[in-house]
Amino acid sequence: MREQVLIAHRGASGDRPEHTLEAYELAARAGADFLEPDLVATADGHLVARHENEISGTTDVADHSELADRRTTKVIDGQQVTGWFTEDLTLAELRTLRCRERLPGLRAGNTAYDGQFLVPTLSEVLALRERLAAELARPLGIYPETKHPSYFRSVGLPLEEPLVAELEGSGLNDPDAPVFVQSFELGNLVALRRDHGARVPLVFLADVAGAPPDLVAAGDPRTCADLLRPAGLADLARWVEAVGPHKDLVISRTADGGLGQPTSLVADAHAVGLQVHPWTFRQENQFLPADLRGPDGTGDVVAEIRAHLAVGVDGFFTDHTDLGVQALG
Repeated sequence: MREQVLIAHRGASGDRPEHTLEAYELAARAGADFLEPDLVATADGHLVARHENEISGTTDVADHSELADRRTTKVIDGQQVTGWFTEDLTLAELRTLRCRERLPGLRAGNTAYDGQFLVPTLSEVLALRERLAAELARPLGIYPETKHPSYFRSVGLPLEEPLVAELEGSGLNDPDAPVFVQSFELGNLVALRRDHGARVPLVFLADVAGAPPDLVAAGDPRTCADLLRPAGLADLARWVEAVGPHKDLVISRTADGGLGQPTSLVADAHAVGLQVHPWTFRQENQFLPADLRGPDGTGDVVAEIRAHLAVGVDGFFTDHTDLGVQALG
């Protein structure tokens, strides 16, 4: 595996609807080092790959009249959300749905695949990883994210135990296995290590602002910024092997939105033995620094990735595996 690894964010999600077996396979064949499924639970406790547990934007659930009564409003991590939720559907019901492109306005080409693909289970993603690693004769990793783990535990559908069991059953619950497990919740990562027997590397995810939702709920005043300062990183290093910061925390933006100067985050993290895997590199202009945007709605994400590689990041998340490979080349 490369020294600086390419993490296929939700698969090759720039070219296929995200979190589908087809997106993951395309990413692997294009050269990804890791496939990244976001994990949520069904009503009967199966782990499936979706960006969120609310699925009206990524499936055709709204077209299923037999599920109309499942539409509801919930509070998830302090935010009111209305729609259809995986935890209200059994796996069998979820399998009657078909996936859709989440960003049709930006990725109109992906809408050609709407209605074709199933929502995959974690078991299927792990089996695909094993098959493709053998076929491609190279290491291929898995990089799952637990989505809203405190919420799911509160409704009796914890993510930690079934995730560790799946990794164990696949022979992947090992410090040297090609696995990272990531979460925006610090308590989730601590519990995975301390209480649930996770032996794989763990990654604390940090947004450009705000605080981990579990710390907010517990009244803990620490913010993401606090946790990414040297003292916070030293404390994180007791539990995790890497941090996954928003890319703007690695290289700041200028006043006019251009690519700015590197921060000290990579050096600070490396000083306490933590890897750094920033997210998410996308070619559409709205995700790029102003000075890297192009006239046709997309810009030079390769240059943006290379700037971060030059700072010394240990890996990166991208929706565009082929462009990520180009940046690494």
